[in-house]
Amino acid sequence: MSWYEAAAFTFAALAGMELFAWWAHKYIMHGWGWAWHRDHHEPHDNTLEKNDLFAVVFGTINAGLYIYGSLFSEAVWWIAVGITLYGLIYAFIHDGLVHQRFFRWVPKKGYAKRLVQAHKLHHATIGKEGGVSFGFVIARDPQVLKQELKKQRDAGKAVVRDSVGA
Repeated sequence: MSWYEAAAFTFAALAGMELFAWWAHKYIMHGWGWAWHRDHHEPHDNTLEKNDLFAVVFGTINAGLYIYGSLFSEAVWWIAVGITLYGLIYAFIHDGLVHQRFFRWVPKKGYAKRLVQAHKLHHATIGKEGGVSFGFVIARDPQVLKQELKKQRDAGKAVVRDSVGA
């Protein structure tokens, strides 16, 4: 396999992971997987959350892709590399920047601020129903997200925390 084919598989997997992450967050974590994800949306002082089990499950699947790829398919191996890169970006942005599990820095401007605002608006709902901004790397305009939360609240689709101003 050429280096540009390997790069293409890696980049496609990296980009595709944001789509998968959005889908898994909305329909698994806020669906039948809520029992694991719930504590991520509730205040606590624990270092680990049940929600971290998702990383174990998805990491195990990715490890299986590396094994399969090393035995049968170079393309699958490079796809696993792309998934790993996404996982590192996710950990840095979501766990590190947004939830400050690794370091303390609150961005004052730019895209980093927008990511933090969008994810905080995701946490503005109480319970698994409704919500906005299910992706982790792509963040929409926080003002648009606030309007969507207001519509969901007014329609009875979501319970929104008062502090949000939606």
